[in-house]
Amino acid sequence: MIVYFIRHTTPNIERGICYGQSDIDVADNFEDEANFLLSKLQYVDTDIVISSPLQRCTKLASKLNTTYKTSKDLMELDFGDWELREWNTIPDEETSPWMNDFVTVPVPNGESYLDLFARAIDAYKNIQNNNTIVVTHSGIIRSVLSHITNTDLNDSFDFKIPYGTIVKIDTESNEYNIL
Repeated sequence: MIVYFIRHTTPNIERGICYGQSDIDVADNFEDEANFLLSKLQYVDTDIVISSPLQRCTKLASKLNTTYKTSKDLMELDFGDWELREWNTIPDEETSPWMNDFVTVPVPNGESYLDLFARAIDAYKNIQNNNTIVVTHSGIIRSVLSHITNTDLNDSFDFKIPYGTIVKIDTESNEYNIL
C-alpha cells in the first residue's frame, strides 16, 4: 500500500513563535499552495484522507476529500508552556534541558519527541493497510521516516520537510520519495 504524508501549507504566524499544537490558521497564500499540491496529487488513487485536527491541516484535507477523518495522534509536538511564545523569550534554564536532549526530555507541561514518535508510529501502523493521504506536521513525518529508515531520532531533523512537502511511502518496502 501507499501512504502520502503531506505537511500542511504555510501557517499564519510570525517566524520565531513556538506553535506545536496551537490551532493556527493558514497564511493568505493558502489557495495557491493548496492548488499546487492538488495538481501534484491529481493521479493519486485513494479516497481515504486522514488529517491532524488542527485547522492548518484540515483546510487542506477538506480540499482533498470532504469526508476526511481526523486523528489527534497526527498532531504536532505539544510544546506545553511554550505554546505561542517567542522562542527567544523562553528562559535558557527552561529550554536548555530540552535542547540538550529533545528526544527524551519533555517540554514543561508538554511532551517529549519520544511521546510524539510513539503516537506517530501507532497512527502509521493503523493506516498502512490502505492507500491513504495523511495531512499532518513535520514532526509526525520525520518520526515516520525515522521509523522506516531506522534513523536515530536525534538525526531526524536531517529529513527536510518544508511546508507543503509530499512524502510517498510504500508500506511494504519502506521505500519513500519526496514528490
